[in-house]
Amino acid sequence: MLLPILEEAAATVHLAHLDDLWFQITGTLCNLACRHCFISCSPHNHTFGFIPRAQVEEALAESVALGVKEYYFTGGEPFLHPDIVPLVCQALRLGPVTILTNATVLRDDWLRELAHAERESLYSLEFRVSLDGYEAERNDAVRGAGTFARTMQGVRRLLEHGFLPVITVAHVEEELSPETLYHCFVEMLRRFGYDRPRVKILPLLRLGAETQRTRGYLPQERVTAEMLADFDLDQLLCRHARVLTDRGVYVCPILLEAADARLGDDLQSGLRSFSLRYSACYTCYLHGTICANASAQRRDL
Repeated sequence: MLLPILEEAAATVHLAHLDDLWFQITGTLCNLACRHCFISCSPHNHTFGFIPRAQVEEALAESVALGVKEYYFTGGEPFLHPDIVPLVCQALRLGPVTILTNATVLRDDWLRELAHAERESLYSLEFRVSLDGYEAERNDAVRGAGTFARTMQGVRRLLEHGFLPVITVAHVEEELSPETLYHCFVEMLRRFGYDRPRVKILPLLRLGAETQRTRGYLPQERVTAEMLADFDLDQLLCRHARVLTDRGVYVCPILLEAADARLGDDLQSGLRSFSLRYSACYTCYLHGTICANASAQRRDL
């Protein structure tokens, strides 16, 4: 699906420094087909495929010279990739790592190996677990039948292996304020046994499957050059990050379907400027780097 483009008065953002390197490790392939997924991931979406292990290893080696400070593994569902565990272990030797997962396919032997790798590393390993309803009925209406129970089983596994996952919640229940939603999740997780739960509320990205569930972006939801006159550009992910896919380097994980978001074949060729011509850029303008751990919306107890 081609994304609508703002042709007039678009702002250009220059990459200040490549701090964050993302791996779209399983492309658009996922074991779930969530009704709000902004790139419509599913078991049948082969638009982007798995990144071969050798390509990830080459990018990790290249990233050292470029000064990358942090690594993210996303998808699709990263744990569908046959080499996800050794690749995360390898990245942990270079810097902090975050895995974005639905936690429904985790295995204890994988988590044991990853916990050992983190103990041996100078850096931290974070898990961000997607869950969009604090009750099974609410969550499963968006993410599919039975997913609440499976995700919570995955959360329990992470806790048992010493990890403290960040539960990331898309604000699909717009009738609830972010504050109310946050506290509902905290209370649920404490009852579950997660004593000091970490919860991050995310704004909706009105792309992909979400356009069918609710709506797409409105014509006025755009970023113009004038809007960035006194704006802190470091709040935008494209200011300090790039994402590697099996098709090359893209500007960010959100704009994989954007016509000009592919910047090159390798990291070096992806170090160029990008024009904020897409409505999704408006969400980042309003809420900051929602994809990265540095987002101001992250609220840990």
